[in-house]
Amino acid sequence: MTDFLAEAKAIAAEAVSWRRKFHGYAELNFDLDQTVAFVMEKLESFGYEPQRVGKAGVSCVAGQGGKVLLLRADMDALPMAEQSGLPFAAKGNSCHSCGHDIHTAMLLAAAKLLKEHESELCGRVKFMFQPAEEILGGANDMIEAGILENPTVDAAIGMHTAVGNSPVTNVGNVAFMKGYSHYSGDMMKVIVHGKQAHGSTPEDGVDAINIAAHITIGVQELVSREVGILEPAMVLVGKIYGGDSCNTEAGNCTLEISVRTASAPIRDFLIRRVGEIAQGTAMTYRGSATVEHTYGIGPMYNHPDMIDCVPGYAAELLGKEHVIELTKPSGTEDFSAIAARVPSVYLFTGFGSTAGEGINLHNPQVIFDEAAIPTGIALYCYTAARWLEEHK
Repeated sequence: MTDFLAEAKAIAAEAVSWRRKFHGYAELNFDLDQTVAFVMEKLESFGYEPQRVGKAGVSCVAGQGGKVLLLRADMDALPMAEQSGLPFAAKGNSCHSCGHDIHTAMLLAAAKLLKEHESELCGRVKFMFQPAEEILGGANDMIEAGILENPTVDAAIGMHTAVGNSPVTNVGNVAFMKGYSHYSGDMMKVIVHGKQAHGSTPEDGVDAINIAAHITIGVQELVSREVGILEPAMVLVGKIYGGDSCNTEAGNCTLEISVRTASAPIRDFLIRRVGEIAQGTAMTYRGSATVEHTYGIGPMYNHPDMIDCVPGYAAELLGKEHVIELTKPSGTEDFSAIAARVPSVYLFTGFGSTAGEGINLHNPQVIFDEAAIPTGIALYCYTAARWLEEHK
């Protein structure tokens, strides 16, 4: 097997330069014109024929025939002004505080190396450069546009930077988790319909704000009364707005509710129960409620077949002492849409804690240790090559 770690270190400076270019772009959601253009240009220079997939995705394939393993990186930034103080910091009101610039650079470097070793692959590697992960929309957009077809994907690997103060985040380490590693993320909107009336004649109206208050109390009790104590779950009413003045009963009120869990069945249960509680409570107080599931993504599930082999490949590459098993889910990740369709695994690569204690992902002050970039490049390459070798 090729020494991908050595080769990754050899092109690390080039990958770092790409990362800094993406970092400066810091484009949002599906509006990734500069990032996509650069990715397409580089892939073409490596000898690929990259294709646009969906609104702003890019894909290409290395290898000929056999099984197909997908490698994915997300490309979008976050809507916050950077405060890192780095000389290549993004300007304006967006920045790569989640490390997607690093993911893109690492996968681009992996595409370069795997193209150079294309004849040695025992199958095909499909590259997925994805937009709009931060709004949980990019993976589904690319799925709808056919990313898992032509050629048909057999399995997939995703990866994310990890920063903070723990062994997981040390440069050179990689982590994984069995089962569900990320929470689902759903946003629900409940619009309460009442009847406006003057405060001096409350009997003539139906107070939508009062109904919204009772709905808030009702959904808050879902986790404590209807979900098992060992199941991670959360229902949060994060926003309420309605009414016209302080001395009239509100004719309408809107609640925006977040639902998270690390179980697909419990996710479905909670989404259903939020709707039932909202509509039932509104009816109890003589009003009505419209329930909208605005958007959402399921929990990230790491397939047993992938867990049985991919962490082992990482141990072969880096040493067993550098591979850590996690026990607690974290965050939300729309790679879960891929994992719901093909056997998948999600890895975390340590990128240090160079910005100080307590400064983690989605913080505009975060700083990633670029010394970890070769590890991520090599992980993409080696795990893909080994999976194809064992599944040819």
